[in-house]
Amino acid sequence: MPAKTATAKSTGLHKGEIAPGVAKVDPIIIADNVTRAFGGLKAVDVEHLEIPRNAITALIGPNGAGKTTLFNLLTGFDKPDTGTWSFDGKALSGIPAFKVSQMGQVRTFQLTKSLAMLTVLENMKLGAKGQKGENFWTALIPKLWRAQDDQIEERALELLTRFKLDAKKDDFAASLSGGQRKLLEMARALMSEPNLVMLDEPMAGVNPALTQSLLDHILGLKHAGMTVLFVEHDMQMVRHIADWVVVMAEGRVVAEGPPDVVMSNPAVIDAYLGSHMDTDLGVVTGRVDENGNKL
Repeated sequence: MPAKTATAKSTGLHKGEIAPGVAKVDPIIIADNVTRAFGGLKAVDVEHLEIPRNAITALIGPNGAGKTTLFNLLTGFDKPDTGTWSFDGKALSGIPAFKVSQMGQVRTFQLTKSLAMLTVLENMKLGAKGQKGENFWTALIPKLWRAQDDQIEERALELLTRFKLDAKKDDFAASLSGGQRKLLEMARALMSEPNLVMLDEPMAGVNPALTQSLLDHILGLKHAGMTVLFVEHDMQMVRHIADWVVVMAEGRVVAEGPPDVVMSNPAVIDAYLGSHMDTDLGVVTGRVDENGNKL
C-alpha cells in the first residue's frame, strides 16, 4: 500500500451548484426516490443521490440517520419500499446481495463478518469469485480446479502481506484483534477485484495504533483505481481522506459537497455537530416548520 504521504483530493466531481442531490460528472451510483420504513418510522427517504466515480465519499450523520440502512439497500441486503438505483449503469433494484458483489460492488460491515473457525488464509480465499471448485461435480476432480486454487491462494497471500496480516495466515480468524479483523475484511473484499468498496464504520472499535494503517489502506483503494463509499463518525478522518461528503439526518440527505464546504454548512452543524441543540432535526430535514408543524 502507499506510504503515509498525503493523497491529492479529487476535484471537479459535481455539475452545477452544490446542493443535496447535485449531479456528478461521472457517477458510479445513481439512486432515485429510495425509501424504507420500519413501522411508522421512515429510516431512509432519499430523493436523489449520486456517488462520484474514482473518489472517496464519506456518508456521515447522527446515530439513526439511516446511513447503514441505505448501505443495506444499495447492496441488496434489504429491500426498499420504493425507489430505483443503478451501479455502473446497471439497474440494481431487486438484485440479491451476492449478485451485487459479483458485479463489482462489495461492502464491509460495522461488526466484522469473518468466519471465526476458519484460518485467515481460508477467509481470504472465500472472497474470490468464479471458483471452479464451488461446482459439485468439478469439486470431485481436483485436477480441474487445483491450478486456479493455487492462483487464488497466491493472490490472497499478496493481499495479506499488503495488509500486514501474512504472519497470521494460519491462525484462526477468532484470534485476531478487532482492528485486525477490520483489515481482514477489507483485504477479503479486494479478493473479488471490485470497482466500488463500501465500508461501514471502518474505524469503529479499532485500536488507535491501527488507525493510520486503515487510513492508508483506504487511500490505497483509490490509488488502485477503485471508488470508496464509507460511513464514519470521526470528523477528522472524514476531513483528512474524503473527496466528497454526503450528510444524512432522519433518513434524508441534508447536505453534500467537499469536506471543508460541508463542515461549515449550518445544516450539518445543526444536524450532526450539534452546536445548535435548540434546533429540531425536523426543521433541518424539511419535515416540520420552525413551529413544529408537519410539512
